[in-house]
Amino acid sequence: MTTKRIAAIAMALLALVAACGDDNAGGDPTAIDCAPGETDGNLNFYNWSEYMDPDLIAAFESQYGVDVIESYYESNEAMLSQIQAGVAYDLIVPSDYMVKIMIDEGLAIKLDKDALTNYGNLAEEFRTQPYDPNGDYSVAYQYGTTGLGVNLELVGDAFVPSWALVFDPDLTANFAGGVSLLNDPRETMGAALEYLGYSLNDTTLEHLEEAAQVIKDARPGIATFDSDQYDENLANGEVAVAHGYSGNMIVAIGETENPDNFTYVLPEEGATLWIDNMVIPTISTAPCTAHTFIDFLLDAENGAQLTNWNYYGSPNAASTPFLDQEVVDFYAATLEADTEVITDTGDYEINFTDLFAEAKS
Repeated sequence: MTTKRIAAIAMALLALVAACGDDNAGGDPTAIDCAPGETDGNLNFYNWSEYMDPDLIAAFESQYGVDVIESYYESNEAMLSQIQAGVAYDLIVPSDYMVKIMIDEGLAIKLDKDALTNYGNLAEEFRTQPYDPNGDYSVAYQYGTTGLGVNLELVGDAFVPSWALVFDPDLTANFAGGVSLLNDPRETMGAALEYLGYSLNDTTLEHLEEAAQVIKDARPGIATFDSDQYDENLANGEVAVAHGYSGNMIVAIGETENPDNFTYVLPEEGATLWIDNMVIPTISTAPCTAHTFIDFLLDAENGAQLTNWNYYGSPNAASTPFLDQEVVDFYAATLEADTEVITDTGDYEINFTDLFAEAKS
């Protein structure tokens, strides 16, 4: 699927994602009633690593007199297992397909929009995504792509931007330090599927088994499966090619002494375009504080500060005048690439998880 603009995400997914009901199996979806700016305890925030500006957290704590305890996860599936186990997080940041899974399982609270005074700052195209058709359970946080960071000193500058850079053992055998892949079943199995010419949402078991075999065959050149330090390992020269997320890659490259020695590319076979979202789990013990934190991030200048810090695309239309131009230009170009959005495959999801675990072992 070629994505030309953010609105195309919705068009591409509409035929693939079924609409969700309004009922929340974890409790009455209308039970949450929060006043704007209300807090009801400290915030246990479960997030991806290197994704939140600590200065924003400090500002929120100071303004509202609460503590924010931030914990991190490596994949949507790892996060989901914690929520299913009943670990009491107040706010999480699941990706598009995972939002739908959580809604279907009754794990997400229906939002009190009256408490979100800055909701109107959210760009219209982000308010009604197919994984949450009415925007009842989620608020878009950031968007970006998943591609490859390349150390040009170790790989050379004549390479083809292809998933072969991490999956072809004949290539990776020549790379000092090897390569790293995300420790994420949907992302990494999806990359292998795309390398084979399939959709990353392919649900033919034979194709998924082929993808698992690609990862197994590539193991001699894979230094690590990592979703946390991949950008630093690339920047430090510990790996020659790293599979990872656009913002983390660009920030890490920009902070090196010689950023021209690195590049971030989207493989020619296709790559992932994703939207991460703020969701309040039904097990939250401070849902009003969570609403207030969401509203805090929807503020125009706060939203811009977040994007300028983590270098991901902003769904906050009101933030645009405050964004660094290089961030705006980067994501405008990114959206012209051949990308695909991960969708929920229902009961088939377990195959991605199981075969990925087998391929790594």
